[in-house]
Amino acid sequence: MFNALSAEDAPQPPKVLTTPLEISSNLRQLQDSHDPLIITFHERSQRFQSYLVDVDRDSNIIALDEMIPRDGERFLLAGEPFKVEGFHEGVRIAWESNGPLTIDESGDGRCYRGTLPDEVVYHQRRNAFRAALKLAQLVNVELGGDKLKSPINGKLLDISATGCKLRFEGDITARLQLGQVYDRFAAALPFGSMTAPVELRYLHFEEKINTTFAGVRFHNMSGLVQRQVERFVYQLQREARRFDKDDF
Repeated sequence: MFNALSAEDAPQPPKVLTTPLEISSNLRQLQDSHDPLIITFHERSQRFQSYLVDVDRDSNIIALDEMIPRDGERFLLAGEPFKVEGFHEGVRIAWESNGPLTIDESGDGRCYRGTLPDEVVYHQRRNAFRAALKLAQLVNVELGGDKLKSPINGKLLDISATGCKLRFEGDITARLQLGQVYDRFAAALPFGSMTAPVELRYLHFEEKINTTFAGVRFHNMSGLVQRQVERFVYQLQREARRFDKDDF
């Protein structure tokens, strides 16, 4: 039943963008939406988080926000090649480093400036449809395992076949490590609890509302859990389509 989706829900092959206009317009989407970026250096396993803070096609320049954790900066300044990966509304946008970056502290904060990439991979993966939950039906979640002293309780905001977005009260950023795999993520789905390991891909504390937002990717899911997730995503898709039809 869950595989009988329309053709447009099938994964699309990746495209390689090569013109400055295509590249800058897609990077600007990441900037405008404040989508988190994951930076990985070729010879290292650690992941670092950043954001695009400037995309200027006329001057052929982009700027990345200060890396989290900041110790990745020394690899960047040493000229080590790196890869940048971001997701915008289910589309993967990724590129390789294009020469060295320089530190710029002339504005409000610290950023790294470099040339616009020569190529950007644009991959629309429709099969990872991300379904948002309504505030009234947010699902309780618990993040735990050997890497945490005690479990952290929160809410599920949205979910896809590959991962989900979570919300936690207060600032819990000091307790979590970007790129870490947590071996026990539990979600109380309407038809039964699911448990799976997850990799932390995004972490941000919003001070104004005293809330931490996290993005996780499912890691080595069992077939049973995968079917639970697919069933829940399908259920949310069906509800969303019904409400869209009602609104129309």
